[in-house]
Amino acid sequence: MINNIRLAFRTLFRKGSNNGVRIVSLGIGLAVSLVLIAKVCFEQNYEDFYPDNDRIYQIQENYSVSGNEFQGRGWVSGGVAPGMKNEIPQVEAATRFTYFANDAVFYTNDKKRLTGDFILADNCLFDVLPRPMLVGNAKKVLSQPMYVLISKSLAKKFGENPSDIIGQTIQMDEWPENTLVVGGVFEDIPRNSDYRYDVIVSLPSIGKFVGDGSENWLGNDRYSSYVRLTKGTKPEQLTKAIQEMQYRHQDKEEMRKAGFQLYYSLLPISSLHSNSPEVKKMSLLLVLLAFAVILTATLNYILVALSSLVKRSKEMAVHKCYGAGQKEISGIILTETIVFLSISIIIAILLTVIFRETIEDILMAPISSLLSAKVIPWLVLVCAIVFLLVAFIPARAFAKVPISSAFRNSKETRRKWKLALLFLQFIAATFLVTLLVVIAQQYNFMVNDNPGYEYENIVYCYLRGASTIDKQKAIDELGNLPFVEATASCNTLPVLGASGNNVMEQGSDKELFNIADLYEVTADYLGLMKISIVDGQNFERGSADSTKVLISEKMAQKLEGMLNWKDGVVGKSINITEHGMVTIKGVYKNFRIGSVNYDDSRPSALFYGEFPSNYILIRFRQMNQKNIMQVTQILQKILPEKDIVVTPYKAEVVKSYESSRLFRNAVMIGVIVTLIIVLAGLIGYIHDETNRRGAEIAIRKVNGATTSEILQLFLQNILRMSLPALLIGELVAVYSANKWLENFSAKAPVSVWLYISCALFVLIIIVGSVAVTAYRTAIQNPVEALKRD
Repeated sequence: MINNIRLAFRTLFRKGSNNGVRIVSLGIGLAVSLVLIAKVCFEQNYEDFYPDNDRIYQIQENYSVSGNEFQGRGWVSGGVAPGMKNEIPQVEAATRFTYFANDAVFYTNDKKRLTGDFILADNCLFDVLPRPMLVGNAKKVLSQPMYVLISKSLAKKFGENPSDIIGQTIQMDEWPENTLVVGGVFEDIPRNSDYRYDVIVSLPSIGKFVGDGSENWLGNDRYSSYVRLTKGTKPEQLTKAIQEMQYRHQDKEEMRKAGFQLYYSLLPISSLHSNSPEVKKMSLLLVLLAFAVILTATLNYILVALSSLVKRSKEMAVHKCYGAGQKEISGIILTETIVFLSISIIIAILLTVIFRETIEDILMAPISSLLSAKVIPWLVLVCAIVFLLVAFIPARAFAKVPISSAFRNSKETRRKWKLALLFLQFIAATFLVTLLVVIAQQYNFMVNDNPGYEYENIVYCYLRGASTIDKQKAIDELGNLPFVEATASCNTLPVLGASGNNVMEQGSDKELFNIADLYEVTADYLGLMKISIVDGQNFERGSADSTKVLISEKMAQKLEGMLNWKDGVVGKSINITEHGMVTIKGVYKNFRIGSVNYDDSRPSALFYGEFPSNYILIRFRQMNQKNIMQVTQILQKILPEKDIVVTPYKAEVVKSYESSRLFRNAVMIGVIVTLIIVLAGLIGYIHDETNRRGAEIAIRKVNGATTSEILQLFLQNILRMSLPALLIGELVAVYSANKWLENFSAKAPVSVWLYISCALFVLIIIVGSVAVTAYRTAIQNPVEALKRD
């Protein structure tokens, strides 16, 4: 064994062996593929850190309105979770919480500015979704109004020991009138969770921040609710008990008359993330990407190893002359593979460390989280499979070298093997290049898509918590600036999505359909957003419009169809939950709510707000940093106590497609790595062929063959093999791209010419590499080649 290791290190530095190429290419391939596989495993293990997570279930809301079904909604009314705990014996514990401030700004006792995600939760939160407590009693703290628990990482930002933080107060920028007391510190929520938060506010505090619907059995369904079942209990066993509970607390007959049906189901917390369609498709594509990269790197290693067969056949034959059998020869190659693979793994680790920040940015998770105890065995398994492939095939080939090779030149080239390996590499390269182009095209399409309003020169500032007088003063002063075209205010930005309310016919309790409710906007809102009125009139300043509503074309069409309104909708009255009876003043052109990948297809409505709401919008005549800074300074002067951040609207649009951008970058890295490896293998193959056929080429030249004819000798075989590979690669890419595009409501146009262009691009690279590599042999003096042979 020691002698074999010595031989492996001697071989490592042997001139002309191309060992450096195969080791480095395998190392790069391992780095990319192992990181991608770790990401996929990470995505499949969400919420696995909770004890007994196989007994924890999320309460899912399933309902239908006028025959339209909505299933698997993860938010329910506040009374459902405690109701299950109190009335169903198999429910061991239950809890509910609701997010009410994400990335919220708040201030400590010493006016230190911090940010965090806030939730409101009941005192049973850690009974179902436990986290270790560093300081304090979670149940006691969450039972007291205006008390909070904070995470360990947030506690460190206070600049004190966790025990010294107890009793300190914090004030949120959005609710400056409320003072919250820190009552405890909990261990951070791990990264593999969809439910991460920094501050837990006790649920008894809810009335100070939002409407208190914590005990509702219908409506205000904003709570993520969870139950832990007793051992051995299956969720399907509780179906009847849940229905009976509903009959006791919900008027099912009245709901039926209103055209509304509601039932609950339980979904394992461990499958909430991994079973979502987006994660499934993303994981599938990442697995394909990782497979393509590692396959290419592995095949290239084998290709280079087989290419050295001609040069090393005499060496193997000499070993046989001294008594080595096939077993011993295989042992030499296996030991060599262990040494080379170990170096490749070290290179992969070094690359991962060097490019750690880039990797974490693309995969949106720290390397430490990706390499968990559940993930590492999968990475070891991949390395073991790679070892078997790169060791077995070369070992088998070298073991069969005849002993006669010690006395004459070997003619064994394994040319068919090499072409087969190149064939698979070309498939992988074509697949990845095409997939990258489709992903890049879709990303550009989304970022530049027209959502139905113009946002290029708009900036916004979130001013919730500021006084109405100060917000109005800011709007008036900003409106007087020469570079400002218009100002307005709204409750929410369309790109951020909208909550919902139900529409009912006047004089009836029957619910017709659910709408995306954008709540209040000022009269200048539609003009600033360049959204046109197609029927009726826009809002006018004054309280006369406080009972009026503007609706989208889609909503108008639904009302006309369902209520048989032949003479239009303007002037008609409808009942909308949370708003009461309102009169339709106008109809505006449809515009997108949300983004292309999270498009809200519901009809929408706008209500008049006489006073400024959460967001101030400013449309510039010309967008530049100087104008943004001037707006920021004015807002800071008027609102010195507020955290002022002026953001271009387009930045929010681009941010909504962040996951697509990062996925595109991951594929781009895979494409670059794969092309480099494929080119290295192809160039190595052509070098071997030119050396092997040197005498033949020289004789052809002596007999009058031209340079172009010599090049054709090499190109014919490569083209004959590459064209089917390109076709197969394109077919795999078409299937994968179509699956990925299913995630989006609007898709970039992808024509057959795009796929043809991608195939031609790969073909040009292949032909160019062959031509450049073989050209040197094609033009050399035939006498030199004949002398060498």
